[in-house]
Amino acid sequence: MIDKLYQVICARRDRPQAASYVASLMKKGPDAILKKVGEEAAEVIIAAKNQKISTSPETETGPEPADQAAALVHEIADLTFHLLVLMAEKKIPPAAITAELERRFGTSGLTEKAGRK
Repeated sequence: MIDKLYQVICARRDRPQAASYVASLMKKGPDAILKKVGEEAAEVIIAAKNQKISTSPETETGPEPADQAAALVHEIADLTFHLLVLMAEKKIPPAAITAELERRFGTSGLTEKAGRK
């Protein structure tokens, strides 16, 4: 699905249509895309912080845990979409991200991060 969505985003970039959200965002330029990525990342953080671990029904307030999980999934999907828009704007295909993750696979995150210094 990621590759298919990326291809649609690239098509909107290359052949903009008036009714296309992607085309309108790309027309505004990289700063508008980056702003959306930041907004969506913040919404992921808020949705994740709002997700409560159920202790007992009488002490829990707010949306049900399933609704909270659905809200988090929704926000992660929005962030993923906007990251794909950024990738398309910068002409970075999903395969480049996959290759980087494969390169890191099996290496401790602490070791990988220390190797970047």
